[in-house]
Amino acid sequence: MTYASVNGQQLYYETHGTGRPLVFLHGGLMTIDLNFGPLLEPLAVSRQVLAVELQGHGHTADTDRPMTIEALADDVIGLLGNSGNGEADLFGFSLGGLVAYAVALGAPTRVGKLIVASAVAHRPPGRESMPIDDDRMPTQADFQAMRDAYDAVAPDPARFDESAAKTSAMVHEFTGWTDELRTLRVPTLLIFGDRDFSPLSDIVELFQLLPNAQLALLPGTTHVGVTRRPGEMLALMTPFLETGGRY
Repeated sequence: MTYASVNGQQLYYETHGTGRPLVFLHGGLMTIDLNFGPLLEPLAVSRQVLAVELQGHGHTADTDRPMTIEALADDVIGLLGNSGNGEADLFGFSLGGLVAYAVALGAPTRVGKLIVASAVAHRPPGRESMPIDDDRMPTQADFQAMRDAYDAVAPDPARFDESAAKTSAMVHEFTGWTDELRTLRVPTLLIFGDRDFSPLSDIVELFQLLPNAQLALLPGTTHVGVTRRPGEMLALMTPFLETGGRY
C-alpha cells in the first residue's frame, strides 16, 4: 500500500499501468474499488491510473482538519507534485468531481483534460437545498455497501458515521462556482445519469457555463448507477482522452 504525506495527511493512492497520468477521484463515502473497480484495468492498458482515497475515505484516515473541497483539492495537487507528475488528466465522480473542478481551477497548468461524472459545480443560492426524489437516492443496500467497503480497509472503522457526517455537511454547504467556471478552458467531459441528483435543467446550465465542454447523459441511470455502467463509461472516456472526444 502506498501513502503520500501531503498537508499533514497520509493520503492513500494506487498506481495502475504506465503512460500519461489519469487521476481517479471517488465519490463521497466510497472507496477506489467500490466506485471504480471495473474501470481501472481497462484504462490502465494505455495510461498510468493514479487512484486516490481522500481524507476520511477508505485507507486514508480522517483527521481533525476541517474537511473542505479546497483542502481535498490541495491534497491532490500535493500528491501530483510528490509523484513527479507535471500535468495529468482528472476523472472525478460526485464528491471527486467537485474536487476535480477545484484542482483544475486552482492549478490549471497541472490539468490536461477533465472528466466529471455526476457533480454540478454551479449552485446558485437555495439550489443546494432542493429535495431529491426517493427514486434518485441510493438504496439501503447501497449505503450498506459503502459501510462494508469502509470497514474492510479503514484504519479506524468505528469512524464511518463521523466521516460520513463530515462529508455530507461539506457537500451540502459547498456553494460552488459561477464566474470561475467560465474561465475553465481545459477540455471537459461531463457525464450524468438522466435520473441523477441534479435536474436536467441544472446540468444543461452547468454545461453552458463551461467554455470547452461536452455533455453525455446515460439513459435510465441514477446517481450511483453512473459508474456501474463501465461499458458506456469507457466508450465515452476513451475517445475523449485519446483524441479530444469529438464523436
